[in-house]
Formats: sequence, structure tokens, C-alpha cells
Amino acid sequence: MLEIPPEEFEELVAEALDGIPPEITRLMDNVAVFVEDEPEPEDPELLGRYEGIPLTERGEWYSGVLPDRITIYRLPTLRICETYDEVVEEVRTTVVHEIAHHFGIDDERLHELGY
Repeated sequence: MLEIPPEEFEELVAEALDGIPPEITRLMDNVAVFVEDEPEPEDPELLGRYEGIPLTERGEWYSGVLPDRITIYRLPTLRICETYDEVVEEVRTTVVHEIAHHFGIDDERLHELGY
């Protein structure tokens, strides 16, 4: 398994976020991004998770709620990648995938799009 320290992996996530077009990031609302080493034990291969209420499902009632949460998991990503460049690409893909969930795009459509 590749060794990338948590701080360096967090920087890769930050760079992936910086690569999202500004016209998209301006539309993101009440969402926070985190990096953790491992997902829950029942899903050890999970690379990322979106938890929250997608923008497409928010109504007039939506206020005063905790931010949506996007979590990118470091160790599962490192386990599936063989090179540093693969990690960079997988982080970018995972960040885009989870942000898409924030916009209400489901896994089926994301897989059709290559994410």
C-alpha cells in the first residue's frame, strides 16, 4: 500500500476541491468536506460518503440545519491505488462524485458519466 501521510492526502483533497469550476462551487450550499482514515467497518472499501439533504430536495423548510457532510476516506483510496498519480486521480474522481450527490445526482447517473 502506498504511504501518503494524512496532511498530504488532505492537501490532495483540497486541490481536487480547488479544481471544481467556480460556477459549481458558488452553488454549493451548507456543505463541509472532511478527510478520515477509514469508513465504517461494514463498508471498508468505501472511498467517499455524502451525508445530507441534496440541493434538489431542499424546500422552504430547510433552515437551521447542520451542514451536509462529504467525507473522503484516505486508507481505502491508498489500498486501491498503485501510484501517486492514481491517488491524485482517484481523489479527484471521488470528490466530484460526492459533490454530485450534493447536487442530487444519484449513483446510477454518476456511473453512466464515468464517476
